[in-house]
Amino acid sequence: MRGIVVRDSGVALEDGCEELLADEGVLVEVVYSDLNYKDALAVTGRPGVVRQKPLIAGIDLVGRVVESADERWTPGQWLVLNGAGLSETRHGGYAELARADADLAVPVPDGLTPERAAALGTAGYTAALAVLRLVMDGVSPDSGPVLVTGATGGVGSVAVMLLAAAGFDVAALTGREDRFGDYLRDLGASSIVGRQALGEPGRPLQKALYAGVVDSVGGQVLANAIAQTQPHGVVTACGLAASPDLPATVMPFILRGVTLAGIDSVWAGVEDRADAWRVLARGVDLDQLDQMTDRVGLDGVIAAGEELLAGKRHGRTLVEI
Repeated sequence: MRGIVVRDSGVALEDGCEELLADEGVLVEVVYSDLNYKDALAVTGRPGVVRQKPLIAGIDLVGRVVESADERWTPGQWLVLNGAGLSETRHGGYAELARADADLAVPVPDGLTPERAAALGTAGYTAALAVLRLVMDGVSPDSGPVLVTGATGGVGSVAVMLLAAAGFDVAALTGREDRFGDYLRDLGASSIVGRQALGEPGRPLQKALYAGVVDSVGGQVLANAIAQTQPHGVVTACGLAASPDLPATVMPFILRGVTLAGIDSVWAGVEDRADAWRVLARGVDLDQLDQMTDRVGLDGVIAAGEELLAGKRHGRTLVEI
């Protein structure tokens, strides 16, 4: 069995790593995975993701069940598992075989092929969780525009697509407007916001522009986005690509009633996972998804991770196991 293994001595694509797999969980033949920001950190040896070593990397997997002691899963069935400790404390999806958590895996939904489900991966699933939270907390297309930060990344790209498909006026924030403005408009963005507009320290309360926010950046961008949220608006936080810090005050929360909602894609319950995947199956433009998806094999993942961290990749990267 081939797999990308993170060890104290480094990260490499290895043969014979089936000896690392435990006996619990559903045995899956992994056919696809994908590349996310956390994956890029793990496969390039950066700290912050992998918590025990040796560990097979890959926070997502899509594959066919080989054997299962759990009656909910039968051989040949396609499943998708995102997060759930993969590439943190459990062996992940960058290998030809994996053990999946029977309680948190969900079937590949009708309307999506396994390949497209993997292309969406944690990024798409997280975006869907964020959009669901906005809607559940009362944000509607009539409420006003929704800001998506980090809009050219995986989470941001899918969030723009889902929100636009649902009829929202989407403002997409990017630091590369000249390069990716047309790309974001094609996904459905109504307007493009330059990162400099939210990248510098600002007043605790600013002009109230947005009914909702999907933020994957963190730091000063998130603080300014909160300060620009309308009364009783909702800000969903699902990433920290720029910073884990939040240099903000409580004023937007107590003077405007703004809600800051954290999105936990790693340990979300199985019902929330299934809901998110149903949203993706209905709301994603499959032609656009195909156009924004690049492909690599296992032997190209480490180099692709370096490119992602260097800002040289956008959209989605499908990993063909």
